[in-house]
Amino acid sequence: MNVLFLCTGNSCRSILGEGTFNHLAPESWRAMSAGSKPTGQIHPRSLALLEREGISTEGYYSKSWNDLPVTPDIVLSVCGNAANETCPAYLGPVLRSHWGVEDPAHVTGTEDEINASFMTAYRILRHRIEQFLALPLDELENDRDRLKTELDRIGTLLP
Repeated sequence: MNVLFLCTGNSCRSILGEGTFNHLAPESWRAMSAGSKPTGQIHPRSLALLEREGISTEGYYSKSWNDLPVTPDIVLSVCGNAANETCPAYLGPVLRSHWGVEDPAHVTGTEDEINASFMTAYRILRHRIEQFLALPLDELENDRDRLKTELDRIGTLLP
């Protein structure tokens, strides 16, 4: 199964989701990330955070949803609801769920405040990914309605 973490810029949240999911998931599940309007570069704080957490960032880059290597089975949009952010809607016959996380790339303040916003986004995504991976995935692969219900529920969870 292929999971797409989708946002607008593909520089922070979707990258954190992709890296964390691939670090924790069984081999039969793979994540990728993309944006509807990719920035073309991954935010350096996202890369540094993943590396501090022992998560490989090798091969990751900011890309468009038009450049995916495979068609996803599940699309998790991670755009937040603040600042009138418009979340892209992936079209196609995929299971979709919204896991909104505020964008740390837009946070201003001290270095500590900015770093804390990246850590908050990471912790939310990691918690949701852990909850996702704790589901009976073998069962749910064949029960899309139940999987959708579970993913929508998980998308509201905070650590």
